[in-house]
Order: sequence, then C-alpha cells, then structure tokens
Amino acid sequence: MDAVPVIDISPFLDGTGPDAVVRAVGAACADIGFLVVAGHGVDPSIIDGAVRAARQFFLLAPEEKCSALPARPWYFRGYEPPGGSALARSLDVATPPDLCELFRISRFDAGPVQTRAADGTVEPELEYFYGANIWPAAAPDLRPALTTYYAALEALAATMMRIFALALELPEDWFADKFADHISNLCVNYYAPQVTEPMPGQLRRGAHTDYGSMTVLYQDDAPGGLQVMTKTDGWADVPHLPGTYVVNLGDLLAMWTNDRWVSTMHRVVNPGRTDAGRDRISIPFFHQPSRDAAISCIPTCTSADDPPHHRVVTSGEWVLGKTRKQVGAG
Repeated sequence: MDAVPVIDISPFLDGTGPDAVVRAVGAACADIGFLVVAGHGVDPSIIDGAVRAARQFFLLAPEEKCSALPARPWYFRGYEPPGGSALARSLDVATPPDLCELFRISRFDAGPVQTRAADGTVEPELEYFYGANIWPAAAPDLRPALTTYYAALEALAATMMRIFALALELPEDWFADKFADHISNLCVNYYAPQVTEPMPGQLRRGAHTDYGSMTVLYQDDAPGGLQVMTKTDGWADVPHLPGTYVVNLGDLLAMWTNDRWVSTMHRVVNPGRTDAGRDRISIPFFHQPSRDAAISCIPTCTSADDPPHHRVVTSGEWVLGKTRKQVGAG
C-alpha cells in the first residue's frame, strides 16, 4: 500500500486540520497522481443503493439491457455491451476489446439541446456533451439510485478541486468557474464472470490515462481489480479499503499544472482462473471541466525557466478526441 497513499480528508471538511490534508494531497498528486480518500462524507446508503441498482440492471436479459443502447457508439449514455470499446486505443495501442459492459449517465435529462438530440437535429459534438440520459424501463430503481449518487459525487469532486487549488497555491475557488457547466460522466463498469479465458492482450480495462480533471472511483473487493503504473516497481495493485474512494488525476489536470502533477497509466486486470467465476462492479465518476473551459498553464506552475509545456486546448476538444479513439470512431 506504499505506492498509493490513503488520506483522510475529514480534517479538511470539518476544519480541524485542513493544511495537513492539503499538503498530503498535493504530495500524492505530484508523486503518483493516485490517492485513496477516506473521511469523504458520502452516505454509505447512497453507495449501496447505486451498486444494488446497477447489479440488478446488469443481470437483466440482454434484450432488456439493449433497450438502453445509444444510437451512436460515441454517444456516451445508456448501455454499452461487452466488446464496445478498448481504452488502450485512446493511446493508439491496438488491443482486443475490453472485457467490460457499462452503463453511463451525465447531468442532463432535459432541455433544448436534449430535445434537439432526440430528434436528430443537434450537432454531433453537442449531442456528445449534452445529450439526454437513456433509462431502461426494465430497471426502475436505476434512475433514482444513480442520479442521487451522481449528486453526491458531484459534491465530493467540488471539494477535491478546492483542496487541489490550495495545494497549487491558488485561491480555494480558483477552479469553480471552470466547472460551472461541467460535463462530467458517471459510469458503472460491470465485469462479468469470465467463462472463457481472455484473448492474448485482452484485459477488463486496457492500460490508459483518464482524460479529464480527475476520476473518483468506487471499487468492490472482487479479484481482478485496478492497477497503477508506479515510477519504480511497475504495475501495483490499488488497495481496496471499505468505505473509501480512489481518486486519480486526469490528463487535463496534468496539463493545467504543467506536468508538475501526473496523470498516471492504470488498468483493470483479469482475475486468476480460480476466481474467474466472480463478477465485479466499479463506478467511476469522470469529473470534466465545462466544454469551453480553456486548459492553459496555471500561473503558479510556470516560470521563466519552465515555460508552458502544452498548447492550450478546451476541455471539450480534448475529451471528444480521446473518446472517439476509444470506440474506434476517429
């Protein structure tokens, strides 16, 4: 557990020791870009409700799950069957499809863009960012469980961004306006029992970095879990501790910080054959700045001797390019 630190953020939330939390988080972001967060304040019943409703959905018959299929593979809403994407392709690495099926939601269920998306008259890029969620009729508990969970993770992510700002010697609210219309996605990953052995090079989720600002991940304790690429020891398991979240940085935060903080490669491995009959659920919340937010070097992360490393991109430009590669759409 030395590679990924465990940090209790409750002293930041209750004001009893915020400076120590800020220092610890900043050190983890610079060293490995991963941390396990305890003391986060998310109600366990909200987590249990999301996991329970998700498992009920994934155990439905295939035709019932496919009622929530999106019309296009890069429209990241609703259900994605096994074989729909390979995360390693986002880094231009050719691999077999990932051994995972998914269900995704965003903040958006109604509004003018959603209406235009439904009748096919919206630009594809806007549909990707603002298209309406797709809810399966056969899983009535899924919508209330995941929308409640989304709101809880939205609040936790905002807290982490406040901690990040202070760790970067910025005002605590420095990131707030960059996320005023955030385009974050919540994704439930279901890893079914592996009845047959995977193909060579095939993983539950191939090696990749995340695209946005950060990811806040729930993972269960089933074998075949998350690994991170460390600086010295290669692939290391990310610890599962009940009641905690894994937080990892994405590409945009690394770019914002001029690579002082790191977006680290990670993957989800297959279980050994003795454990291949167990399923697994994880729920990543992909925190993404507003579509038009410009990702330019943070003032405290550059100097005359260390000019900006990256061209300025918008949040939307970056994530759309990455996801199209992931699904083989460009």
